[in-house]
Amino acid sequence: MARNNLTKISSEWPTFWEFEMKRRKHYSGQSSKAGLPPGTLLHIGALPPNATATISTMIYSMDEFSEESSEQHDQCVSINRTEGITWINIEGLHNIDLIKRFGDCYGLHPLVLEDIVDATQRPKLEDYGEYIFLVVKMIRWKAHSFETEQVSLILGSNYVLSFQEGLDGDTFSGVRERIRNGRGKIRSMGSDYLAYALIDSIVDGYFTVLEGMGEDIEDIEEELSKGPLQIILKRIIALKREIIFMRKSIWPLREVTGALERGESHLISATTRIYFRDIYDHTIQVIDGVETYRDLLSGMLDLYLSSISNRTNEVMKFLTVIGTIFMPLTFLVGVYGMNFKHMPELEWHYGYYVLWLIMIALSLLMVWYFKRKRWL
Repeated sequence: MARNNLTKISSEWPTFWEFEMKRRKHYSGQSSKAGLPPGTLLHIGALPPNATATISTMIYSMDEFSEESSEQHDQCVSINRTEGITWINIEGLHNIDLIKRFGDCYGLHPLVLEDIVDATQRPKLEDYGEYIFLVVKMIRWKAHSFETEQVSLILGSNYVLSFQEGLDGDTFSGVRERIRNGRGKIRSMGSDYLAYALIDSIVDGYFTVLEGMGEDIEDIEEELSKGPLQIILKRIIALKREIIFMRKSIWPLREVTGALERGESHLISATTRIYFRDIYDHTIQVIDGVETYRDLLSGMLDLYLSSISNRTNEVMKFLTVIGTIFMPLTFLVGVYGMNFKHMPELEWHYGYYVLWLIMIALSLLMVWYFKRKRWL
């Protein structure tokens, strides 16, 4: 039953080269930045399916809430408000003009804008005094593989700017609903709590990825115990590459959440540090899960190679036993196949039958001896 299940879903599993081509497509264009001056805006990453940029704005306080979404952003939304928090989310990093206009509106450093449109950045935190620049990797589990999307956050005193690639899915939908409905304490807290809620939703998505990956690993482990198959080897190699990529995306996040927990910036209040500590704990749990799965995959790869080696050894042992049994028989046949004229047994009437009896007896004796030694 499990073998049929593996055969059914194996066609959906991405092979090693499919995974590699997906990574190369996502990171194509890095070499084009060579020789350009610092602060040059050049989009590197995957294009969204519709290739359009959208801007959504949420302005809220304890008693007020407004929301707006459009594909045009000709005017700057005021963030110099005495009350309320402004959250502006931009999807579509390929629109360089839009990103540059946002940088001019809110006084973002050119190096920040350069990192925003470069989707190959590692998770990091940079404090620019008036705002904090964060880069986080959003990971989604989809069809026995995961998809990544870079999210950049600008945390100010009363605003948060978020930049997404605009790929499929919206991890922030839960945060939006909490703001709209006024659930929880998000509308009574500051912009640092909003940044916490966005990062927390991203980190929670990592657990979904680990669950999906764990189910695939269990299926592979079950099938591997029955015998090595070529499709299993390909899937193990592809999963190992995904684990390595996920590890590179999560390990730096520990440093980011650790810095936020310590509250080294005046933009992080003491009450919000506790929540960032919770994200830090979740990040450590995800890292432990990633390391565990990496060890499991390494062990399964070793088990696969051992199974192949054992199967080869069994085949070689069987062939060796067959060759050993036929060795004395070949010797006898070779002796009596010589063309000497004076061989006493050649003229014997029962010589043919006696030779057959001797060969059969030798074969049975050798088989009995091999079984006694447990070589068969």
